[in-house]
Parts: sequence; structure tokens; C-alpha cells
Amino acid sequence: MTTNTGCLFIISAPSGTGKTSLVRALLKTDVNLKLSISHTSRPLRSDEVDGRDYHFVSEEIFKQKLLRGEFLESAEVYGNLYGTSQTWINETMAAGYDILLEIDCQGATQVRKIYPQAIGIFILPPSSETLATRLKTRAQDESTVIEKRLAAAREEVSHVCEFDYVIINNKLEEAVNDLTCIVRSEHLKKERQLVDQHALITQLESTDL
Repeated sequence: MTTNTGCLFIISAPSGTGKTSLVRALLKTDVNLKLSISHTSRPLRSDEVDGRDYHFVSEEIFKQKLLRGEFLESAEVYGNLYGTSQTWINETMAAGYDILLEIDCQGATQVRKIYPQAIGIFILPPSSETLATRLKTRAQDESTVIEKRLAAAREEVSHVCEFDYVIINNKLEEAVNDLTCIVRSEHLKKERQLVDQHALITQLESTDL
């Protein structure tokens, strides 16, 4: 693990794009990458685990944390509150780990104001028909929620130009490979390599070959 500051990656996408599956697959490919677990006032779903999917708290506790300035970003989505711990972000990056933030465009905008160096990645579905099908086959969502998510998807897509990379999630394996390439390429940029490989560069410059 490098002792230098880690990268901050932001992944945003309309609901139903398969973002969560992509993130879970990506985390298995890079041990130096940590997922930021958001706090939320949303109720726990049957297939979710507290501390793995979200830190589930009451609305009262969430608002107390918000007032204390504990969140890097926060937003209200479909009547539920979501927020990212700024303390955890700072400590984890300082320890040299890359961080993956899985948040919406509203939250991404807030994060970039504090971390302008953050790398934004936007995930798109292969078609509007595919997106609609994915949302309608979600057993846990009612029809009214699905309609709201479809409307929200159109709004999210309008922010695609604000991101650095765009990935089409048609085949999971290919999309994961694209994500992995982005993470690796960011570490190969000149600005980071001059720091990470400073000792090597100095040695090579001063050695008579």
C-alpha cells in the first residue's frame, strides 16, 4: 500500500443501471479500494445488512449528525436522507487508500466543491428500454416509486457532462474492466507517479549507465 494520499472516485448513475453490482465487482479486483458506506434514514430492506450497504439510523440521529457538520455531502432522495462521513473520507485517503463514493449527481456536486481533484464516473444503461425493464422487475419497489425513479433517471442523465468518464453497463464483465482501467490509469498519471516513484526517478537520474 502506498503511503501517499489515495484517489477519490465518484460513481453516479440513474437507479436501475446496475451501479451497485458494478461497485461490488470492482471492489473484488483492488484491495486498496474502499467503499464509502453512507448513512441513511431509509428503512433496512430484507436483503441488506447494516454497515455493509448503509449505516441505517433514525431521521432524528441523521439530522443531529448533519447539524454537527459530520457529513461531506447529504441529500434527500425519495423522502429519505443520505450522507457521507467526512471524517472517514479524510482519514482513509490520508492512509493511502482509494475511496469509492457511490452517490447521486446532487451529492457529487457537493463533493467536488471540497475535493475538486475527485474523479467522476457516470454509468449509463444500454437503452431506455433496458432501464425501464430493470426498474419494473424490482420486487421491492411499488409502481409509484418506479415512476419517480424513471423521472429521476432523466434528471440524472442530464448531468452526464459534469463527469470525467462515462461507462455503458451492457455487459457486467466489460463494464467492470472499464472501471478497473480508470482506477489504474489515474495512478499512472504523471503528477502521481512523480510522487510515488520519486526515489526511483532520483536514482535513475543520478546513475551512470
